[in-house]
Order: sequence, then C-alpha cells, then structure tokens
Amino acid sequence: MEEEITLEYYETDNGKCPYLEWQNGLTQKIRGLVTVRLTRVRLGNFGDYKAIEGEKGLFELRIHMSPGFRIYFGKRGKRVVILLCGGDKGSQKRDI
Repeated sequence: MEEEITLEYYETDNGKCPYLEWQNGLTQKIRGLVTVRLTRVRLGNFGDYKAIEGEKGLFELRIHMSPGFRIYFGKRGKRVVILLCGGDKGSQKRDI
C-alpha cells in the first residue's frame, strides 16, 4: 500500500495562509465538499485536476459546483502537495 500524500499549506512571510483564509470563508456545505476532495487527494486520487497553462509547476483541482471552485497547488516530490489558495473560475486570474 502506498504512503499517504502529505498536504501542506503555503504561508506568506507574515504568517498568513491564503488557502485556509479562503476555506474558512466557505459555507459549511462547500467546505464539506472541499474536505472530501482533499481526503481523496491524500489517498492519491486527484480526480479532475490540470496544470495551469503558462504557470510552470502550478495545478488546479476543479470542483464542479457552481461557481466552479478551484484549489491551486504545487507539488514537492511525489508525496507532498502544497495548497496555495482557492477560488472560483471567475476569480482565477486574480487568484493565480
């Protein structure tokens, strides 16, 4: 059995965590969907995700619930995923 993937959160120099700030602002229902999705990622099932064009090493997990939620992440090696921030399709350019 493969080792679980470790999820880490990106922190700014002043200690802020953009991903957790975004997640804490979600409704309970959406936060639950995000939690389930990240549990699957920990188990190695990334589901619907893709590299972001023009942004080397940056990926997005896509959650198909209006308005099209995104979780942006990078990878370190094969076992660690760094959660950068979250948003939706409409805020994508600003989020990146």
